[in-house]
Amino acid sequence: MKISNTNLILFHPSIHKQPTHTSIPRHLWLLFFLTFFTLAFTLTRLTATSPAPRSPAPTTLPPSVSAALLHYAAAAAAAATAPNSTRPHAMTPNELSAVSSAILRHPKRGQLNLLIFGIVHETVLFHALNFGGRTVVLDENEYAATKLEQQFEGIEAYDVQYMTRVSETQTLLQEARGLAKADCRPVQNLLYSECRLALNGLPNHIYEVDWDAILIDGPRGHLPSAPGRMSAIFTAAVLARSKKTGGKTTHVFVHDFDREVERVSGVEFLCPENLVETVDGLAHFIVERAPNHSSRFCRKRTSSSSLPFSAS
Repeated sequence: MKISNTNLILFHPSIHKQPTHTSIPRHLWLLFFLTFFTLAFTLTRLTATSPAPRSPAPTTLPPSVSAALLHYAAAAAAAATAPNSTRPHAMTPNELSAVSSAILRHPKRGQLNLLIFGIVHETVLFHALNFGGRTVVLDENEYAATKLEQQFEGIEAYDVQYMTRVSETQTLLQEARGLAKADCRPVQNLLYSECRLALNGLPNHIYEVDWDAILIDGPRGHLPSAPGRMSAIFTAAVLARSKKTGGKTTHVFVHDFDREVERVSGVEFLCPENLVETVDGLAHFIVERAPNHSSRFCRKRTSSSSLPFSAS
């Protein structure tokens, strides 16, 4: 039997065959690590240099600053009120202290609404002591009001037109007394008042504010032809009694109370029962809010004839 030769061929995988997965090039790994460390370093720097949260801004003037202001103001006032001074109507140190104490010790300190009639030497001081509060100044000189507002940030200043004269004081007081139940009543919206003593030409928002303290040191009142402070005192008395919210009382200061016009008007509208102190030429009244139906300023009627008066 003839046997034929057969060739058998076997195929084996090569030991040199490359694996199926692909390797990441070295330069890509290097780029990855560099990017990671750069981001980490940047975040660390930002965290380390971020400013700490700021503490809330103070709402009242620090006591040390208040004391310093009063110290230098009192020294200036002492010089200004000396016999040979060229500023005879400046406040004395005692008068400064009385007004400043009312501002600094008020329960609403830092939120005080302060209204000042007249731009005087002490206006900026009282505005500074009323830090955090609202200070509004009314003056008969439009230029002075504009300049004050431009020079001192935070002060609101407006000019006001007075239609009265010192020589008319007795007539105006008698007229107001006769209209105490009508146009010159103690509780009313002065914006619509027909009383000759009412200041009804002020910016509307002045009548809407509940004033905590009012200082009357203007307008001029040293001559018969000057406007006098009758309207300012009457307006302050009505604003204090017509408060809607806030504290029930208003501190009202009248400077030059030793002059007859200021004294007679103060007695008529701010009332002796509300007078808490007089310091040199300054009178300090505390006036309470009154009911809407009120028709009398004072509990006890004071006759102008019981107080000497001279328009000169």
